[in-house]
Amino acid sequence: MRAWCASSISSTLERAEIPVPTPEPDELLLRVEACGVCRTDLHVIDHDLPPHRADVVPGHQIIGIVEARGAAVRRIELGERLGAAWLRRTCGSCRWCRAGRENLCPDSLYTGWDADGGFADYVTVPAGFAYPLGERVEPVQTAPLLCAGIIGYRALSRSMLPPGGRLGIYGFGSSGHLTAQLALAAGARVCVMTRGEPNRRLARRLDVEFVGDAFADPPAPLDAAIIFAPAGDLVPAALQATRRGGTVTIAGIHMSDLPSMQYQGSLFYERDLRSVTANTRADGAAFLGLAERLGIHAQVTPYRFQDLPVALEDLRRGRASGSLVLTF
Repeated sequence: MRAWCASSISSTLERAEIPVPTPEPDELLLRVEACGVCRTDLHVIDHDLPPHRADVVPGHQIIGIVEARGAAVRRIELGERLGAAWLRRTCGSCRWCRAGRENLCPDSLYTGWDADGGFADYVTVPAGFAYPLGERVEPVQTAPLLCAGIIGYRALSRSMLPPGGRLGIYGFGSSGHLTAQLALAAGARVCVMTRGEPNRRLARRLDVEFVGDAFADPPAPLDAAIIFAPAGDLVPAALQATRRGGTVTIAGIHMSDLPSMQYQGSLFYERDLRSVTANTRADGAAFLGLAERLGIHAQVTPYRFQDLPVALEDLRRGRASGSLVLTF
């Protein structure tokens, strides 16, 4: 089958022909219909995240059709359309798994990092970590919801945004524009600070209160802020823009080093700084249900399978807005 593999030696991506994988007893084989292109994929390829698997196939926002089942899979039928996300497996028995916080499991495994992902014609997925989607789902439009949307949902849940509060979003790519829709639907006022005119144009098409560059001052203090951009120097800027008692949430898996911060102006007055680590399956199910009810939709730029390197470079340089999706 066709696949794109991230070299475990150099920060390169190579197209290859590899065997179609065989599902384990508790796994499914999906024929991939679409796979979102995420900044985390860049982090895997560029070795911002240390390699976990030699020549891994990245991609973790996967929509596909069940082509084969492992011997232990019972409730999922051949031909069903499913989604697969970043979180691939957890132990199920540690203190975090037992507490409903499986995203913190020390033995967790991730799609497109620990195991081959969706930048290939076929992918295996543990049945217990797949999301039923139904026949009417449009694969290219839905793929970004499987990571960008779910992570945005978790970040918003952790932001402690009060009803009707003012939310600052730093970085307005795939996660940012989906999270803004969630926040607006909940009655929040949204301020967007982001690099790149394409991203700012996308923000202006939504009913947001303010759009500015990455370090712009919002028109009034924020009740909460979410940082999607992987730029550590945004952290003090977001904290200083947040009112007393507010919360700044960092949503990315990787970020450049944080600069030195002046305590009194940044963290004092009970401002909180918190992070997001992956997601739980409950997050995924909750967000996908919300997205369907509220009509949350991704602004998609599609790329053909052979054009994945172009998509990654567009993402790296901020040349495309919204969500980038690989089509098959």
